[in-house]
Amino acid sequence: MTKASIGFIGLGVMGEPMCRNLATRVGRPMIGFDLKPEPLARLAPLGVKTAASLAAAVQEAETVILSLPGEPELRKVCLEPDGVLAHCRGGQTIIDTSTAPPALARDLAERFAAKGVAFADAPIARTRQAAAEGTLSIMVGASDELFARIRPLLALMGREITHCGPVGTGQVVKLLNNMVLFETVNAVCEALAIGTRAGLDGKLLLETLARGSADSFALRNHGLKSALPEIYPTDAFSVRYALKDLTYALDLARETGIKAEGAELLRSLFERAIAAGHGDAYHPVIRKVIEG
Repeated sequence: MTKASIGFIGLGVMGEPMCRNLATRVGRPMIGFDLKPEPLARLAPLGVKTAASLAAAVQEAETVILSLPGEPELRKVCLEPDGVLAHCRGGQTIIDTSTAPPALARDLAERFAAKGVAFADAPIARTRQAAAEGTLSIMVGASDELFARIRPLLALMGREITHCGPVGTGQVVKLLNNMVLFETVNAVCEALAIGTRAGLDGKLLLETLARGSADSFALRNHGLKSALPEIYPTDAFSVRYALKDLTYALDLARETGIKAEGAELLRSLFERAIAAGHGDAYHPVIRKVIEG
């Protein structure tokens, strides 16, 4: 067992480029695990060892990073009989970069703490390109001591590393980040639909808005790079994933007694996009639903 090694579980759209950055920058042995062999094959030339099983990835690592699609996968990987909790040992650190409900993060932290294992929720924001470039925004829920210890590692994958508070607060900030992003993308797509129907050139419209008070990250990236040219890849953040995160945010709204009416309307739009066959496409595809 190499005590200084890092285990990376979940090598999907975001996990693979994050693991790639670590492999080229961290200077420590790495072991990866995923249900698909292709990302592991791509990472092998960088020195990432393929774990024979989930258990092996946990047992051989000092620090384990999780990058999973959502709550069901996180529960399964952590809590199944042969999962992370079953095979972890005192002194290890678990860093979860998935997006999941804050209550689950707190529950997992308690379960791991009972075995002497430190846990931090560290969900990520920005695009797959940012993951490839190591410029993610990472929102961390952890104790002060744990945050100070894992920050240098996270900085190899992200540019802005924010300590949001105790366990669970990273997820709160991430869910609200995504809620605001999705609602802004919706506003951009509505403006684009209205403007083009009114006879405007879409490119002129969005570029002009970007020079005014309507400017935003969503407008410059999701609007100009996706909705305008109508490029909706299936290997990016899909409508299904967007609906998942928005649903978590709406659950949090209910828990706090807030009626998030804008987010509720957007959920219905996402559901219509999925019903129309766009569920696996990049979420700015809602332009198609708006235009009818």
